[in-house]
Amino acid sequence: MNAPLSAPAVKQAPAPWDLVGRGYIAMLRFSPDSKVQDTFLPKTLLGKRGRSPYGWLMFVDYQSSDAGPYHELLFIPGSFPFEDGRRHLSISRIFVSTMDSVVNGRNNWGIPKELADFDVRYGDQGVDRVTLSRDGRVFAELEFKSYPFWIPFLTALIPKSLRTLGQHYDSKTFVYTPSARGWIKPARTMRARADAAMFPNLGRAKALMTVEVPRFRMTFPVSKIINRK
Repeated sequence: MNAPLSAPAVKQAPAPWDLVGRGYIAMLRFSPDSKVQDTFLPKTLLGKRGRSPYGWLMFVDYQSSDAGPYHELLFIPGSFPFEDGRRHLSISRIFVSTMDSVVNGRNNWGIPKELADFDVRYGDQGVDRVTLSRDGRVFAELEFKSYPFWIPFLTALIPKSLRTLGQHYDSKTFVYTPSARGWIKPARTMRARADAAMFPNLGRAKALMTVEVPRFRMTFPVSKIINRK
């Protein structure tokens, strides 16, 4: 059983959080017979994803948060039935750049964060490049390009059911609904590669749609927590 993480040097930052940053979101399509979306799922969610071929990849550069600034790369394989009787999207794999984010992300929302080193280079020959590594070994490489057309967005316009997430962690169910506002720009995923031992194999997917979020403010609320037997 996973116990809530704590460490003397880690800043404890209970929810809610207010975050400001930028990032990219890519909608991915996998082949119908692909098993990639099921990698890294907790055993309690295996076999419950349904038959959707879509998943979501997100890179986020949080310039400020209640746990300080950090980078983040995550994968959402689809939606799953949870103990509140509803289906929710769920994060199956996620890396962040600080231990403060790892510990508080797990404790506040049951998000299975792990630590990695990020190398982020904006505007490198017109492309934004993101590289993740551990112990000096690169395991993920991403390249994005965006276009100069800004559109405002507000998540309040999206039904709550479509932006609520659920997580299984430490024999508990965490359900939470982030909210955000900011700007988006059309973009393109130029490259997406990941070591399948560390992150879902992005080479097995096609990026159908990518947007850059050059500026946003987000709130992560207190989770609804349900104890599971």
